[in-house]
Amino acid sequence: MSIELTRNFSIIAHIDHGKTTLSDRLLGFTNTITTREAQDQHLDAMDLERERGITIKAHPVCMFYKAKDGKTYKLNLLDTPGHVDFSYEVSRSLAGCEGALLLVDASQGVEAQTVANLNLALGQNLHVIPVINKIDLPAADVDKVKRQLEEILQLPADEAVSASAKMGIGIEDILEAIVRLIPPPTDPGDGVLRASVFDSVFDNYRGVVSYVRIFSGSIQRGMKIQMMSTGQNYEVKDVGVFKPKMVACDKLESGDVGYVIANVKSTADVKIGDTITETRNPAKEPLPGFKEIHPMVFSGIYPVTTDDFESLKAAMGKLQINDSAFTYMAESSVALGFGFRCGFLGLLHMEIVVERLRREFNMDIISTYPSVVYEVKKTDGTELVVDNPSFLPPAGEIEEIREPIVKIFIMIPNENIGDIMNIVMDKRGMLDHTETIDDRRVMLHCVLPLNEILVDFNDKLKSVTRGYGSMDYEHAGYRADELVKMDMLIAGDPVDAFSCIVHRTKAESRGRQLCEKLKEVIPQQLFVVAIQAAIGGKIIARESISALRKNVTAKCYGGDITRKRKLLEKQKEGKKKMKAIGKVNIPQEAFIEVLKTNN
Repeated sequence: MSIELTRNFSIIAHIDHGKTTLSDRLLGFTNTITTREAQDQHLDAMDLERERGITIKAHPVCMFYKAKDGKTYKLNLLDTPGHVDFSYEVSRSLAGCEGALLLVDASQGVEAQTVANLNLALGQNLHVIPVINKIDLPAADVDKVKRQLEEILQLPADEAVSASAKMGIGIEDILEAIVRLIPPPTDPGDGVLRASVFDSVFDNYRGVVSYVRIFSGSIQRGMKIQMMSTGQNYEVKDVGVFKPKMVACDKLESGDVGYVIANVKSTADVKIGDTITETRNPAKEPLPGFKEIHPMVFSGIYPVTTDDFESLKAAMGKLQINDSAFTYMAESSVALGFGFRCGFLGLLHMEIVVERLRREFNMDIISTYPSVVYEVKKTDGTELVVDNPSFLPPAGEIEEIREPIVKIFIMIPNENIGDIMNIVMDKRGMLDHTETIDDRRVMLHCVLPLNEILVDFNDKLKSVTRGYGSMDYEHAGYRADELVKMDMLIAGDPVDAFSCIVHRTKAESRGRQLCEKLKEVIPQQLFVVAIQAAIGGKIIARESISALRKNVTAKCYGGDITRKRKLLEKQKEGKKKMKAIGKVNIPQEAFIEVLKTNN
């Protein structure tokens, strides 16, 4: 088919604005899937995606549509995840398109991620077609949304298509707009193979399946190809397109979106954003925009029973095969035994990996409190990257510690500005500027440390705004701050597992909180046990667990008081000796209770 009749597009939107439902309708309208095969969330293959109603992996699909002008067009849809944790995957998928459908909910209007996703699309020079979805809802206000499109997003409202993916309204209008407004792919015409990898999955029988968009040249079975980031050469075993299942074809040509199977054994060898070229006639330089994905959030994952260590290791290996952004390395903790230090793109990514380990591999695991990656500059000028408080050098050797910061966009109702500002200040954030969206909502642009928004920021935002607030963030580099390592001492001995890196102003409250929690879960001993939070040699919080007391005078009936005193003095001496040499054994349950992520 002529490249002039090909259209590559993507659907972008805020979470729950109807991306997946619209892709289901497009598949049905173009007869890509039969009525018998049709099911809701057709492109979401994972059970977890269906349950949470989110897309985790990008799913491409090729459709054929006979337009009103009588021509049959090939439409390649690259369905993308919507969550900020997967924004790199989204940007790579968008790099394979010439246009995008921007979905906006007719009742909710423009949201925080609508703006962020639009900026991603415009950054890739895509033609954006606004689609006002859910017009069948009683609360739908199409005129208001059209005003928002023009005022906030600077998109022409007359190009907007009104539709309801759920009811099947306006689907043909959307397809006609794609054919009319999105430009066909361009080909430099030099015949050199350049294909961009925008995703990859692992097949147990065929190895790694790379999802590619061909920018120039063609690729076919038996061809020798090269990955430009690693320089590795492979032989192509199979190529094909998605309808939406994988269907083999003779070759993929310029402008096509499809899959390539070469003899690649691990997804770690196929990097998202990499360029594939031919070994005999390679491209001079790779396609622009490739960057390595680096984990932003780290957490320890340990098996509850140490016997499961090998099973957990095998399960993580299998998970990493399908998710190259997930990293892990073995580590041991005095408290929890052998486990793994794992890196994730964000908190949602971490939740999904932990959930998949529990579900797909029946693993009983503990995940520790998530932390971020710090950059440490030592007094001798050397720099370290630290993802675990245990690896932090002694305080005397540290010149400065830098933490990752994020730019955050928060869209909230007007009446909640004061409360949200307090939360931002409490999280060590700064308000950059505010933007009025309409007569009811404002957008706050803030800068916050990533560490502060990891666990409960979104929950607080939702509860304060009664569910009407939405947020999106992007990474904004590193910033030096007054960060210190806080150790927890139990009976004078530091316990690795409870150490953390905190801001000096928050150290005392965090220390007190941990001391109180530990006091609840550590069992009483025969001597007084001190639980202390310390920064360097300075104690900043303390709790004491009182001693268990045996009644040694129980058998003394009457008689001289000196007998009782003698027994009590003897007991006191024993306790003093025990305190000097006694060790506190912290039970596994205490660690699990304190280190659980939700605490």
